[in-house]
Amino acid sequence: MLWRKFNGEHIQIPIKYAVEDAIKKEAAKGIKLKVCIGTDSQVKGDDTEFATVIVFLREHNGGFMYIHNEKTKQRFHIKERMLLEVAKSIDVAYELCDLFILYNVEMEVHADINTNPGFKSNDALKEAMGYILGMGFAFKAKPEAFASSCCADKVVN
Repeated sequence: MLWRKFNGEHIQIPIKYAVEDAIKKEAAKGIKLKVCIGTDSQVKGDDTEFATVIVFLREHNGGFMYIHNEKTKQRFHIKERMLLEVAKSIDVAYELCDLFILYNVEMEVHADINTNPGFKSNDALKEAMGYILGMGFAFKAKPEAFASSCCADKVVN
């Protein structure tokens, strides 16, 4: 998986090492972090593009994020695409969760799924919530799910 920073700089080491380095650097400065992981997608013509983000929130001091984009020609029903977004976020959270435990960093998985039944994405809410909570992760949906609905949304091409 290729990851980059918001400024476009590619992360040359495995994401787990990059995240651990970031946690250590912030801790050395006395900064407490919270991490939110989310994925968004957009369909453009025959392509579906996914953007997954790892958002680091510095307590009282802004934040930064790491970004992974991928495209596929595969077609998805809206519910299937929403659950695939969640699966991508969970994959990343699962890969990194031992670091968050080791360094005592709070982590949430954000789903770009609306809690309002008037929206199509709401069809996937119960399954997504069960999937995330069942994995033992904290869960947020819209409008609180800013990692997926704002951050990832901005970097999906």
